[in-house]
Amino acid sequence: MKIFKYALLAIPFLYFSCDDDDTPEEINEEEVITTMIVTLVNHQNGSDVVTMQTQDLDGDGPNEPVLNVSGPLSAGTSYAGSVQFLNEMEDPAEDITEEVQEEDDEHQVFFSASGVSMDFVYMDFDGNGNPLGTQFVLAPLTTGEGNVIITLIHEPDKPNDNTLNTAGGSIDIQTSFAVVVE
Repeated sequence: MKIFKYALLAIPFLYFSCDDDDTPEEINEEEVITTMIVTLVNHQNGSDVVTMQTQDLDGDGPNEPVLNVSGPLSAGTSYAGSVQFLNEMEDPAEDITEEVQEEDDEHQVFFSASGVSMDFVYMDFDGNGNPLGTQFVLAPLTTGEGNVIITLIHEPDKPNDNTLNTAGGSIDIQTSFAVVVE
């Protein structure tokens, strides 16, 4: 009888110790991106390199991001483009681009222009053949002044029509660069 009482007392412990759902759920935190650097290399003149950069070292702090565009773009040509994302709150700076490329099915860079006409062509893709956008071609079609808007979306709906209208997901970083096209 004594053994039976002890066996009854042990049953709840055996039940809870067999629970395999104690493994904590993996949390994939969103990336901290303080800096976006866009490098554009003219296909016809490799020495013509334009960089566009946004840097926000205080994150969501009171200071506005610092924007810089190194020079004008040329109409009627095309540029090999690349985008680099950094977290400069870390020392040394963490290259978030590597994480974006490793998790390519969970990210997409979107491109648009206002005030000037431009074509954008994706040159890199995720494992399912959907656009990623860390490598691209930019072709300014008209002269004038306008904006190039670059947006990194986390967990976009894929496939989509490569516009923010069908992107879904959440914005990791978005910047509108004022550009001159000559």
